[in-house]
Amino acid sequence: MFELGVIAMFKVYKSIGDTLFEPDALGEKGSWVNLINPTKEEMQLVARQVDLPLDFLEYPLDEEESSRIEAEEGSVMIIIRVPVIRDDVYDAIPLGIIITENVIVTVCLENIVILNEFLLSRIKGFYTFKKTRFLLQILYKTAFNYLRYLRQIDKRSEEMQQKMHRPTKNEELINLLSLGKSLVYFTTSLRANEIVMEKLLKSHLTKDSELAEVHPHLIKMYEEDEELLEDVITENKQAIEMGEIYAQILNNTMDAFASVISNNLNIVMKFLTSVTIVLMIPTMLASFYGMNVRIPFQQSPFAFMGIVVVSVVLSLIIVMAFRKRHMF
Repeated sequence: MFELGVIAMFKVYKSIGDTLFEPDALGEKGSWVNLINPTKEEMQLVARQVDLPLDFLEYPLDEEESSRIEAEEGSVMIIIRVPVIRDDVYDAIPLGIIITENVIVTVCLENIVILNEFLLSRIKGFYTFKKTRFLLQILYKTAFNYLRYLRQIDKRSEEMQQKMHRPTKNEELINLLSLGKSLVYFTTSLRANEIVMEKLLKSHLTKDSELAEVHPHLIKMYEEDEELLEDVITENKQAIEMGEIYAQILNNTMDAFASVISNNLNIVMKFLTSVTIVLMIPTMLASFYGMNVRIPFQQSPFAFMGIVVVSVVLSLIIVMAFRKRHMF
């Protein structure tokens, strides 16, 4: 059983038929080496046994590493950014895919859903010895998961919009801001991944790119692989478009929230101002008759009752005038 977020040592897998086994030899031909937040010693061991640059294993462990392709004699490193959920917050982290003559190596900071689906044999047509197909399947599942998370973000955004009909709390605004940041991370990562995919397609079609010249035998594509890569690029473009649309909707929602809050504040201030004016009438009359000077009707036994009646009448007149102007 593989759980997300669990820090594990590296493991080696090899397809025999439709089943994954763990071979004894680290660099056995046709195997897959999976590293999750490896230690320095583990990376040195893998680099030595598999014969690849140590830097290729270190680059994906930098959380700010961008998507790119780098080639050295004997190996090709592809870094893409994959979607993850951390404490109910959406983010994207680097995933390194290194292809050598004999094995394929994946390096990531976390145990991610995408690779777990391969480990649980949920991917049709997955074999560790088909390195190019494995790479394209990872890219496809990455684009698919971006789309799935984007739909979840849109659903949560709609839930926030429904709450606009009730008094808005700071927590709801913070949640919207978090969703907006997630969309920015996603669209930025998707665009960087698109560049990597386009470069892979170009290296296959033109046969004259730097990647094709250095390693024409490491990333070999058959006709079905080319079709899969085109499907991946299409899915990735769709995810980019969805991310941009949802980001625009979320920005409009945030603007609507700001307008609602401002309008509610204006209503409250208008009401309080009206109440203050209404209460000012009896206060003003009481102040006049509280002066230590001679005033009309001060000897009358009905003076107090008269002041109250006049105050109430004037206040009612002002209330009626304000209601006509929709001040209440």
